[in-house]
Amino acid sequence: MPLYQTDPEKILFIDIETVSRYHSFEEMDEDWQILWDEKSRYARGEEISPAEFYPQRAGIMAEFGKVICISCAFLTRQAGRRQLRVRSFAGNDERKLLADFAELLDQHFRQHLLCAHNGKEFDFPYLSRRMLINGVKLPPALNTSGSKPWEIPHLDTMEMWKFGDRKNYTSLKLLSALFDIPTPKDDIDGSMVGKVYWVDKDLPRIVAYCQKDTISLARLYLKLEMEGDLSDEDIIIADKYV
Repeated sequence: MPLYQTDPEKILFIDIETVSRYHSFEEMDEDWQILWDEKSRYARGEEISPAEFYPQRAGIMAEFGKVICISCAFLTRQAGRRQLRVRSFAGNDERKLLADFAELLDQHFRQHLLCAHNGKEFDFPYLSRRMLINGVKLPPALNTSGSKPWEIPHLDTMEMWKFGDRKNYTSLKLLSALFDIPTPKDDIDGSMVGKVYWVDKDLPRIVAYCQKDTISLARLYLKLEMEGDLSDEDIIIADKYV
C-alpha cells in the first residue's frame, strides 16, 4: 500500500542549489561581518574563524545565501506512458528566478503538492525566506508561515524514509544507491557548488547537477510509493533554462 496515497501526477518535484551571497567574507561590509560572526558562532565553535567558515556554510543559511538554481519536474502521460518533464530556473539575478518560479507555481501548479528531499527542513523554507527578502509575493504553496508541521502538505522523501525516526538523516545519494536508481558519475558534489559558481563561473554545470538530483528525487518517490520506475527515454528535459 502506498505511504501517502497521493497521485504522482499531482506532485511537483523540486531541488534547489544555493551559494553564499558574496564570494568571500571580506566582501561583506562590517555590519554584516558582525552579524555573520554572531549567527555562526555556535555552529563553528572557537577553532574556525568567521572568515574561514563563511564559504563553508553561508550558502545554506537563507539570511546569508542566495538561490542560483531551482529545478522542477512533474509526471504526465503520453500515449499511455508515464513521462517526467524537467525544467530549471537559474541565473545570477535571484529575484528574477524566484519571481519566475513563483509565477509557475501560482499559474500552473496550484493544485499540486510540492516534494523535495529534506525539503521541509531546507528547500521550502529557504525559498520562502529568499522570496520575502527579494520582495517576491509568496505563492500559496509556499505561504506556510505560522502553520503547524502537520498542517503543511508538502511531501518530503527523507521524512517518508524516516518512518517516525526523528534523528535519522539519509541522503538522496544513499537512497538512490539503495533503490538502484541510476545516478551519473560525472556529477559535481554538493560541496563543490560554491566553487563552481564563484570561481569556475560554470552555471550550466550546476543546472545539470540540480536537474539530475530532481530526476533522482522523482524516481525515489515512485520507488517509495511502489509506483514503478521511469526509463531514461521517458525523461524530457527542457533544452534551455530561464
